[in-house]
Amino acid sequence: MYLGIDLGTSSIKAIITNDEHQLMAQVSHDLGISRPQPLWSEQDPYEWWSALNATMLELKQQHPKLMQQVRAIGLSGQQHGAVLLDNTGSVLRPAILWNDGRSMQQCTQLMEAVPNYEKIVGNAIMPGFTAPKLVWVAEHEPDIFAKIDKVLLPKDYLRFRMSGVFATDMSDASGTMWLDTGNRCWSNEMIQACGLTLEQMPELFEGNDATGTVNHDIAMQWGIPADVIIAGGAGDNAAAAMSINAIAPGSAFISLGTSGTYFVSEDTFSPNAKSGVHTFCHCLPNLWHQMNVHLSAAICLSWWADICETKDVAALMADAEKKNYLNTDVLFLPYLSGERTPHVNPHAKGVFFGMSHDTDRAALTQAVLEGVAFNFAEGQKAMQASGTSIGQVGVVGGGARSLYWGKVLATALNRALFYYQDSAVGAAIGAARLGYLAVNKADPLTAFKTPLIEAEVTPDTEQLTHFQDKKNRFETLYQTLKPLFN
Repeated sequence: MYLGIDLGTSSIKAIITNDEHQLMAQVSHDLGISRPQPLWSEQDPYEWWSALNATMLELKQQHPKLMQQVRAIGLSGQQHGAVLLDNTGSVLRPAILWNDGRSMQQCTQLMEAVPNYEKIVGNAIMPGFTAPKLVWVAEHEPDIFAKIDKVLLPKDYLRFRMSGVFATDMSDASGTMWLDTGNRCWSNEMIQACGLTLEQMPELFEGNDATGTVNHDIAMQWGIPADVIIAGGAGDNAAAAMSINAIAPGSAFISLGTSGTYFVSEDTFSPNAKSGVHTFCHCLPNLWHQMNVHLSAAICLSWWADICETKDVAALMADAEKKNYLNTDVLFLPYLSGERTPHVNPHAKGVFFGMSHDTDRAALTQAVLEGVAFNFAEGQKAMQASGTSIGQVGVVGGGARSLYWGKVLATALNRALFYYQDSAVGAAIGAARLGYLAVNKADPLTAFKTPLIEAEVTPDTEQLTHFQDKKNRFETLYQTLKPLFN
């Protein structure tokens, strides 16, 4: 058996798979986000650890025999978060998350300090990444900065608590802006530009490498064997790619989680930073990937459900589908947390536009669905403009439960989308697969079958022309309002 742990933004998920990579058990616990000031987004790492313990104890209670057979653990998690530890391993401040926008000024400082940064990291430096967060801490919280002994990414804090090991994998490290992404090693130049040293970085591993074993006391508490290996793991998107075998060049998927990503695997390091397209290491050796990141995806629907004072997001979407509002003229800009691809603008805001006396809740729900879809379409255009070849595209993440949203997405992108079995916990499954590889040393290209395709969603051909017109207006609306955002 293999444990996959995925530390998301809104919840932590843990699953168990067997040697045939079948899903045997799953448990999740919700997490909260703190937004103490505009543009800020933080979480308490101690809450992550508490939630993980609760999750493991629930798995132990429900599936004690499965837990006793666990051979390895794979870790996946939200990327870019800055977890700062002192020399006792204590957390110095709340973790600054991937969707935190406070460090735009520090991004400029880093780009000026290292003019050749794009050749090193392969990306534009954005507020969501880890490096500018540390420059912000140095400037605004110097007492805390002076006490930093180690900087860890979110999932790697869980590894430290499980094993005492300071380690990370190449895919997650790519999002720090401290990695020489083409050469898969830390860049001393980028680290020193932030006032840090190599000694404060975790050790680098590939995602399928073994990084250590679970501490005896933790293993006893969780009901797992004492010699369980912890794999390097992956950032959440690379782990999701593992779950659907998106490791061959051109294989792709869309993730509809809290944020939205459009991920394409590549066998070369081919950066294209100008349009906010990310180029990161994959979680396997000698592989990279390009990725668009949209900071608000499924969370837009959760936000809208809160406004509507309901927790039944599915009912909101069903109402929009029932009323057939595909041809509504209302637009929604989904920039609730600013935006990365293609705008690189932490000040962008969410907007409803085009309402009238006839606009009802279902029409606004439809606008939210379309706004996220049009955002993905802009990202697709940015990747294709750089010559990226996109093959079959899967859909994963919590938002993948809705085939109606899939129809909207497919029409906006003008391409078929494929929905896989167990896609809602894809990152955790990918993490478990990396755990399997760490123990069995198998060839990733042949070790796993592609998951069962549960549905293929194709574009609504009758709406393609209307959607193209609406996408054009969507893009124009952002450009018109951009000066007001800033």
